Amino acid sequence: MIVVHHLNESRSQRILWLLEELGLAYEVRHYQRDARTRLAPPELAAVHALGKSPVVEDGELQLIESGAIVDYLIRHYGGGRLQPAPDSRDYELYNQWLHYAEGSAMLPLLLKLYVSRLGDAGAPLAPRIDSELQNHLGYVDRALQGRDWLVGQDLSGADVQMSFVGEAARGLRADHPALDAWVRRFQQRPAYRRALERGGPYSMAG
Repeated sequence: MIVVHHLNESRSQRILWLLEELGLAYEVRHYQRDARTRLAPPELAAVHALGKSPVVEDGELQLIESGAIVDYLIRHYGGGRLQPAPDSRDYELYNQWLHYAEGSAMLPLLLKLYVSRLGDAGAPLAPRIDSELQNHLGYVDRALQGRDWLVGQDLSGADVQMSFVGEAARGLRADHPALDAWVRRFQQRPAYRRALERGGPYSMAG
């Protein structure tokens, strides 16, 4: 059985959602962040040396990195669902979104989070970070204008992988209505709601 090492309030929530969309049986092993530091507990380092989540085990295979996990689960268990045909133009766009989520889009969101904790010391960096945020969120918003999903006519792994970006930007979505509507759309999916029940409290669901 597939095992997901799931850290609360983390990127691993989207892996639970994907598994629910695919209708796969899986086991969730729960880990809780330190209430003060918000860091993952040391028990995760016993699972994988980096001590991060998600970690997925499928038999003897152990995988980290959400994009790699999304790709693996859809290729091995999707039966053609949740991704465009591999020989299509849409597949190349799909693959781009899988990499873009963590390769580019999450960086300014993380910088804003960490720099905000510096108070006045972080003020000189704020304009550059805000500029990058508007650049990236604007890019995603424009890509979603006039459409329900990022690639093709249906939900795909690109939407699952990018979902954490949209959720992490929840305080900034008012200026990006297509992005905001997309987040609200996928959060109403039955599989997404089932994943919340399996994963536990998740403050970004809303």
